[in-house]
Amino acid sequence: MLEVRDLRLMQAITEQGSLTRAGNVLFLTQSALSRQLTDLERRLGVSLFQRTGRRMVPTPAGERLLESGREILGAVARAENEARGVAEEAEAIIRFSTECYTCYHWLPAVLIEFQRLYPRIEPRIVAAATRRTIPALLRGQLDVAVVSTRIRDRRITLTPLFKDDFVAVVPPGHPWCEKPYVTPADFADQHVFMYNISRVESTLLSDVLGPAGVTPRRVSRLELTEAILEVVRAGMGVATMARWAVAPCVRAGALVALPIGRRGLHRQWNAAVLATREEPEHLRRFVDLLARIADPQENGPAWRLSAAG
Repeated sequence: MLEVRDLRLMQAITEQGSLTRAGNVLFLTQSALSRQLTDLERRLGVSLFQRTGRRMVPTPAGERLLESGREILGAVARAENEARGVAEEAEAIIRFSTECYTCYHWLPAVLIEFQRLYPRIEPRIVAAATRRTIPALLRGQLDVAVVSTRIRDRRITLTPLFKDDFVAVVPPGHPWCEKPYVTPADFADQHVFMYNISRVESTLLSDVLGPAGVTPRRVSRLELTEAILEVVRAGMGVATMARWAVAPCVRAGALVALPIGRRGLHRQWNAAVLATREEPEHLRRFVDLLARIADPQENGPAWRLSAAG
């Protein structure tokens, strides 16, 4: 029997004290407001206002209706604000992650350019998917996964992004510094520091040492790139990671980076999306920007990923 406009009518008359002033607030004429009030009282079967002098005041029934109406109008206002807020937020979200374990170092080149083209679309890093990017992509929890893992799955389309050089890292004066490169056998008597990832997720353990049948003397796992570099610099062991990630320390003379194998070890990074989905134009453009701008270089990456490995 009640409508929101009825509650707003009650509130306006009570606050303004007369039909004329309430009509000004509600942008209605006095006669239109009077007809609306008469219709409301007829539907409820009670009188809602009484005139005291020149002012209209609520009857007991009117007071009860006002009390409930304030709660309802408050809820309506909150709903309107929430709906308006959603409309003002991003029109869409691109959820993306990398398969690297630890931190993300994003130089804003890709994101700044994308936001210039699509100011109402929000690129969002889903850090929780870092350990399981491809499963998250297949479950629909990601729109883009940046990976170096070899993928042979018809459900996934890969766009090449860049290659990086995977190197061994040691402190100055380490015996390896006399070598032009290191081999899997060199790791057999070493204390290796790496990220807190499984053997399968580790480039060193699964792609380098595993096929050669080599097991390091000791393996310790740390969470952060900075922590790994510090313990290596202190002479406590060796590590492996992307050359661009350790380049500042190498340039400063604090660490030495060595190729792994005669030809070095290079990883191909790709942007993975679902092949079965119809890609919206803004998602295609996001991947295109990754392919064009994502180019880590030893002298300062234009776009950085964690150097996990």
